[in-house]
Amino acid sequence: MCRVVDLRQAVLAKNDMAAHTLRAELTARGTAVVNLLSSPGSGKTALLERELLRARERGVPVAALTADLATENDALRLARSGVPVKQVLTDGLCHLEASMLGRHLNGWLPADTRLLFVENVGNLVCPASYDLGESLRVVLASVTEGEDKPLKYPTAFGLAQLVLVTKTDIAEAVEFDEATFRANVQRVNPGVEVALTSARTGEGVGLLLERALAVASGASTHLPVMAREQAHTDGRAHDHHRHHPHSHDHAHDHGHDHGDKEDHGHVHLPAHAPTEPAGSDPSHSPRPVAQTR
Repeated sequence: MCRVVDLRQAVLAKNDMAAHTLRAELTARGTAVVNLLSSPGSGKTALLERELLRARERGVPVAALTADLATENDALRLARSGVPVKQVLTDGLCHLEASMLGRHLNGWLPADTRLLFVENVGNLVCPASYDLGESLRVVLASVTEGEDKPLKYPTAFGLAQLVLVTKTDIAEAVEFDEATFRANVQRVNPGVEVALTSARTGEGVGLLLERALAVASGASTHLPVMAREQAHTDGRAHDHHRHHPHSHDHAHDHGHDHGDKEDHGHVHLPAHAPTEPAGSDPSHSPRPVAQTR
């Protein structure tokens, strides 16, 4: 049993090193990563699409990478915003990792990207313990999921630097208790900001972009680095959903290097990467780069 725990911690330690390298390289290039975590069906794709449109209207250079076990449905939806979008298929892996993200950014991420939104696999367990080199970690929960969600998934909510409640347009119909939800969030993550959103009505749309831009400009979040590291450590001891370390290489990335050489998440951005003009017509959005078998 001890050897199993050691293996899990070794895998996470390797990921943390790759995340540190990736964060440093992207920060040096002026790019901040926003890691979006939620359960399946939380509405994060719908909200992200609205945020990407808002960014494009403002002329903010953004890109989005979305991860799923199968289909490119989310990438096709996000591509309607007209910003660069890439789909990653994990082939059963329930989370992204820093080295995996780094590989998929190589040769694709436009060099002037200010914000990269990463829509992680729909899951509040595995993704919670994996740092992707993000500058901002956001956890989303819909009003239909129950007010006790933060207590059931304390690692995910405990590491969040922003918590977004989605689908508030149906909150009354499902009898969502906002006060109880907020109290439960504060129990696992005192001081974190909780905001209400609805992609349908537009409530709260734009707040995610504003917070991401603030962090990209150097604003700090409420959660100190040491607290995040401690939360990572606590989560590792209780997370029983790890995967074999060699299962990480199942993401499909045709057109890129499939070699077995060691990858520490280094990003080699193209010197003149194409970007979508901020004033172009979203109805002529480019098809996302789909990662297929």
